[in-house]
Amino acid sequence: MALDDAGETDLALGKYFEALELDPSRSTTHYNVGLIYKYRNEWAESFRYNEQAVKLDSSDEAANWNLAIAATALRDWNSARRVWHRLGMPIEEGDTPIEQDFGVTPVRLNPDGDGEVVWGRRIDPVRVRILSIPFPDSGFHHGDVVLHDGAPVGYRESQGRRYSVFNALELFERSTFLTFESELHMANPEDMDALEAICNELDIACEDWTTSVRTICRQCSEGEPHEHHDAHQKEEGWKARHFVGLATANESSVREALRRWENDARKVASLDLVEAH
Repeated sequence: MALDDAGETDLALGKYFEALELDPSRSTTHYNVGLIYKYRNEWAESFRYNEQAVKLDSSDEAANWNLAIAATALRDWNSARRVWHRLGMPIEEGDTPIEQDFGVTPVRLNPDGDGEVVWGRRIDPVRVRILSIPFPDSGFHHGDVVLHDGAPVGYRESQGRRYSVFNALELFERSTFLTFESELHMANPEDMDALEAICNELDIACEDWTTSVRTICRQCSEGEPHEHHDAHQKEEGWKARHFVGLATANESSVREALRRWENDARKVASLDLVEAH
């Protein structure tokens, strides 16, 4: 475990395999091996060791969760559904993909890097369809389905309610949405409201990155954000220059939306298709 904590996962696995030779009935050793393989995204191996951990100790909730995560990554819906059902989730057994509504949640993209937190709707206990428009540098798009971990790392608050933040493990399914960035000049919040109304009519996702995005320290991101991160934004007030993210599968609809929105007081300075990478 010390080797694993130090990032020496190959050496850690070697020690775990030695331990399994001495005591193959120890469920926690199988779990720890499966845990390393989970964070390596080596799903077949993670499934194998977590499955053995559950066979030895069916009450091990963490091993059951990691088994379901690995089964989901492998598209083994029969196994995933069976585990969720055993854990008491409102999911019936079967062999079809899970597509239900488990509410909204924030998810941290690229947790080992910049760690951008976006909002999405959970379609099963470990998959989220992204509702936000991530920055292109994240490599993700609006509408992507993301496989995420089961243990929360931090919290966010929305409308007086606390939501757990889950770290993304990998992209599960790419959406058809493209990401556009537009520099707009607007006089007041009502101008943004007008754009959102037009985008909603044309089925375009729209997000004002200038006002909706906060840069916070890692400690707060993985805990609970504090008010000091918002102080400068509250003092500055409304800015005329805004960078807005737009997501749609069709570039012509974005151009139509901005054409309808622009007038003598509202200006479109630029519009760019930005590739996620």
